[in-house]
Amino acid sequence: MEAAFLNELGIDTDTTNITVPSFIAVEGPIGVGKTTLAKRLAETFSCETLLEEAEENPFLKRFYQNRRANALSTQLFFLFQRLRKLQALKQGELFSKTHVSDFLIEKDPLFAKITLDDDEYRLYQTLYEKIIEELPQPDLVICLQAPTNTLYERVQQRGNNTERTIDLTYLQRLNDAYTQFFYHYEETPLLIVNTSEINLAQGNSDYYNLVKYILRGQTGRHYYNPHPIQ
Repeated sequence: MEAAFLNELGIDTDTTNITVPSFIAVEGPIGVGKTTLAKRLAETFSCETLLEEAEENPFLKRFYQNRRANALSTQLFFLFQRLRKLQALKQGELFSKTHVSDFLIEKDPLFAKITLDDDEYRLYQTLYEKIIEELPQPDLVICLQAPTNTLYERVQQRGNNTERTIDLTYLQRLNDAYTQFFYHYEETPLLIVNTSEINLAQGNSDYYNLVKYILRGQTGRHYYNPHPIQ
């Protein structure tokens, strides 16, 4: 990270210890802005992205049209996609470059629990436990949160035709599941960010304040609940 950018953030490099995590995972429910933030952090920290490329999933459009009939195939595609990306890092790339991802593979069963019936979930869980191995762990997980109505508005505003059939009930179940999952999450340092009143995608003030918070290099669980910058 260049000194000029740190000065723009108001950080004195002579008196402040700067810690850039080598692997950041950004998480959160649909519509919360995790991919947008992951890309922006990667640009800021001059590092590589590791993105969940939903457009590659041939089952996703059918899933939103008929979740019950297409849940298992959609879920398994995403599981193997995430696993493949993390296995590439395990082979050595992680140690030569800094990465920002827009997924945490440990949350994969969260979607499965919501979308699969009992028999499908047992099948999925058996497979998940067999193929999940020791994978690279993030140095920091950033969990973005927002009220369900806010998520719904953002999903509608971004105009993705595949997502047009997402309803409030599904988003509420998903949002609740994320909240529950990260309430118990302790595997890595965790920063929970309330995005309901800030815009991390546009403008700089809200985003820069978050970057400064990240650079403190804190451990454990932390909550970032900012007010919008006027």
